Amino acid sequence: MASLEVLIDGLAFPEGPRWREGRLWFSDMHHHVVMTVDPSGATEEVARVEARPSGLGWLPDGRLLVVSMLDRRLLRLEGGELVEHADLSELAPWHCNDMVVDGHGRAYVGNFGFDLDGGEEPRKTPLVLVHPDGRAEVAAEGLRFPNGAVITPDGGTLVVGETFAARLTAFRIGEDGRLTDRREWARLQGAVPDGICLDAEGAIWVACPVSNQLLRVCEGGAVTHRIPSDRKAIACMLGGDDGRTLFALTARTTSPDEAPKQRSGRVERVPVDVPGAGWP
Repeated sequence: MASLEVLIDGLAFPEGPRWREGRLWFSDMHHHVVMTVDPSGATEEVARVEARPSGLGWLPDGRLLVVSMLDRRLLRLEGGELVEHADLSELAPWHCNDMVVDGHGRAYVGNFGFDLDGGEEPRKTPLVLVHPDGRAEVAAEGLRFPNGAVITPDGGTLVVGETFAARLTAFRIGEDGRLTDRREWARLQGAVPDGICLDAEGAIWVACPVSNQLLRVCEGGAVTHRIPSDRKAIACMLGGDDGRTLFALTARTTSPDEAPKQRSGRVERVPVDVPGAGWP
């Protein structure tokens, strides 16, 4: 397989990549902006989020949703201005982070669960469901840092990366959006999941920031491909005109203090054989 090619660099800390309308959308978290980049490398700033942007998604009518991390809110872009879509502060005990939004506009939002930057001991935490009208409820309890998530093309299964459990966990999605039938989808060996994306063969690409690599993982845990990086692999997304470009978001540090100084964040890419599928 080909090596990663740099599309753009000089970012603070890129996160939450999504392919839409011929562009890659992402959050430069520690620079406090949501951005896009097209295949030529041209960038555009979409919105500014002072409390740190993270996960991205869209309602069925095309309005953008953005996770605002530090104040634990989900924001909605209305006429060029961000407004509150949902307040998650009573459901998420610490910073919110990644998110997947399904075809109905239901958002599943993860959170740290504990003060990671402050060195607090890890605690289990819920995954939060936000309905299209902004109503929020707990979707699943007892997760160890729910991070990147995907939803299968039939809309029936959600798989979420539990970073501090080194595994991918699957749930059945009910007609009301609630999650049931929890099961281990894959356990990772020598790696932890951050951002993830799904391909048309049902395998999941996993960005692994501790081991500096991207893995293509099948249900049960078999790894078919490994792509090394010279820095932390934070998140990934399949896109491009035919869905066969794997975009990787990488950086040398996750520190909110050091990242804006180092500006080591990159959007990189590599061609793959199997296109993306499902959500995001």
